[in-house]
Amino acid sequence: MAKSSNKKVVLAYSGGLDTSVILPWLKENYGYDVIAFAADLGQAEELAGIKKKALASGAVKCIVKDLRKEFVTEYLWPMLKSGAIYENGYLLGTSIARPLIAKHQVLVAQQEGAIGVAHGATGKGNDQVRFELTYMALDPKLKIIAPWKDPKFELTSREAAIEYAKKHKVPIEQSVKKIYSRDRNLWHISHEGAELEDPANEPKERLFVLSNPVSKAPNKPQYVTIGFSKGIPVALNGKKIDGVKIIEQLNKIGGKHAVGQADVVENRLVGIKSRGVYETPGGTILVEAHKALETLTLDRETLHYKQQIALKYADLVYNGQWFCQLRHALDAFVDITQQNVTGTVRMKLYKGRCTPAGIKSPKSLYSTKMASFTMGDEYNPTDATGFIRLFGLQMKVAGAVNKK
Repeated sequence: MAKSSNKKVVLAYSGGLDTSVILPWLKENYGYDVIAFAADLGQAEELAGIKKKALASGAVKCIVKDLRKEFVTEYLWPMLKSGAIYENGYLLGTSIARPLIAKHQVLVAQQEGAIGVAHGATGKGNDQVRFELTYMALDPKLKIIAPWKDPKFELTSREAAIEYAKKHKVPIEQSVKKIYSRDRNLWHISHEGAELEDPANEPKERLFVLSNPVSKAPNKPQYVTIGFSKGIPVALNGKKIDGVKIIEQLNKIGGKHAVGQADVVENRLVGIKSRGVYETPGGTILVEAHKALETLTLDRETLHYKQQIALKYADLVYNGQWFCQLRHALDAFVDITQQNVTGTVRMKLYKGRCTPAGIKSPKSLYSTKMASFTMGDEYNPTDATGFIRLFGLQMKVAGAVNKK
């Protein structure tokens, strides 16, 4: 077998079972010098010892970048402002992270003089698309290496991967102990596998990591206040703090009350239905608070049209099309809509629920006088007579024709 001696590739490395065995496999089968790249997006203890593990697995170098701030300001906040939710339940925690990881993977490849970039996503999932579209958009000259789609790759089962790791003395103890396949970052954690593979099964309480099961949530509600400036969260309970800390603190508070748990059967881009359980405690609070503030500050036509835009934005994020012209164009539209989305929202957290309990904004379009049942000078009810006649004229004509 021909080998590409002394050629560097950069592998998106998580330290999980798949990338742990892919690393030595690339070295063994193609002679690549593998640089492991890991992005700190808020995985907490999952990153502990990752450099040591990568080097022990055969990497010539392991680079870890703290990308939490960029993740929040350049990815999560634009997505939050857009209102994007995929298929009514998935807040896109994994989807939104992949373009950022791939972007910095490309930057590392350029800095290190690598010939290509590699990932451990399977040929069945969405992540292969998200990684590879980003590579193509940011540096089309880089070679894309996807072992799971390589005919030579034989480690396509958990058993085969474990056996290969043992043979090559790859440290995988923690990966082997895992019951579920998980992806975690600052925004969420996803769970797949085990009992979740059958949609008829209820998720077991052992599954939850960021949040309590609803049965163990406190019996007393808790209130939090989110401050927004032009659609961006800037304060928590009256105190201005940066975005990373806002999400971290809301994850703890929301997790305590079992907020943000979603059991979703979704349609993957490749055409397969998959079932996952997502925990997004802080993100859910922010999404619901932002949505509530928009009801007060956006006019009807803008709000309704923005809801249509949110569906397309969600598709772009889910499908890995972050670095495309349409997404940038939609951001321009969204940013205009957010100019008046400033104010505070008080949220009530209780037994898995997250509901608005008061909204205030200096840009509010809500008029107490207009909304009141008491008629005043600001609204003449007789104006509605002519309006309804004209608005219903087509229906009146159609009704007359149908009656005949």
